[in-house]
Amino acid sequence: MSTLADVPADRSALGAFLRSRRDRLTPAQAGIDAFPGPRRVPGLRKEELAMLAGLSTDHYSRLEQGRQHTVTDDVVEALGRALRLDDLEQAHLRDLAAPTRRRTTPWEAAQRPDPGLLRLMTSFDHVPVLLLGRRSEVLATNRLLQAVLGAEVAPGAVFLRWLFLDERARTRIRNWPHFAAAAVGSMRYELGRHPDDPRLRALVDELRAADADVARWWDDHGVTDRTSVDKQIDHPVAGRLDFGIEAVQLPHDPEQRLVVYTVEPHSPTARALAVLGSWEESAVVR
Repeated sequence: MSTLADVPADRSALGAFLRSRRDRLTPAQAGIDAFPGPRRVPGLRKEELAMLAGLSTDHYSRLEQGRQHTVTDDVVEALGRALRLDDLEQAHLRDLAAPTRRRTTPWEAAQRPDPGLLRLMTSFDHVPVLLLGRRSEVLATNRLLQAVLGAEVAPGAVFLRWLFLDERARTRIRNWPHFAAAAVGSMRYELGRHPDDPRLRALVDELRAADADVARWWDDHGVTDRTSVDKQIDHPVAGRLDFGIEAVQLPHDPEQRLVVYTVEPHSPTARALAVLGSWEESAVVR
């Protein structure tokens, strides 16, 4: 399997994303009659998508083949409409089509948790919370998160490594496939925004090589933002715990997000968390 490190940060990602979205959209779904002739796949042909987007077939072919170095905003918008992309997919397409200059962020610099988000964490001591930075690096957690996950995801750890490489994550998270697939989509979205981050590209390669599920979901080219996902935990003592995962980001530092495990008030999960919290406090006192 080729790795991302083998592929230059050029137009290859743009072409692969366009092909994946074209393959999933049939002519009927696109609102057109299929062009005549035999079809090898049910998705749109290049000629059909080019027509829908108002492009020549040659122009569109150059985009898929990575030979079109300049992609205008009008073309991005037209492709998004033709492919029926949602808002997040459209944003991802825009990132992939952006000029391959830019990006002077010092990726190797140590990440420091935002003081405002740390203060906000103290308001959520009744639910699990963690602060994530670039590449899903854990910047801070509270004790309740450790109690719920049953794992030491201390600051400096990479949350995605625990999610995919620790077998306990698959048994602890009841809806692991749903949650993990969303995590892969979020990782792809982040790489689209920061294609020149070598450590992020290396992490993707590592996880794709280590886990067949990651490789399969990655090849689907789906993108997610993980701002709102459900997570179901099988806790060995507290039983089933149901959470809504909400992510909070600050405008001045979108690379950090506060991940809050929300619960319905007075629900069985809320009551179980109160008990788990008291156990954690007792353990600290002892």
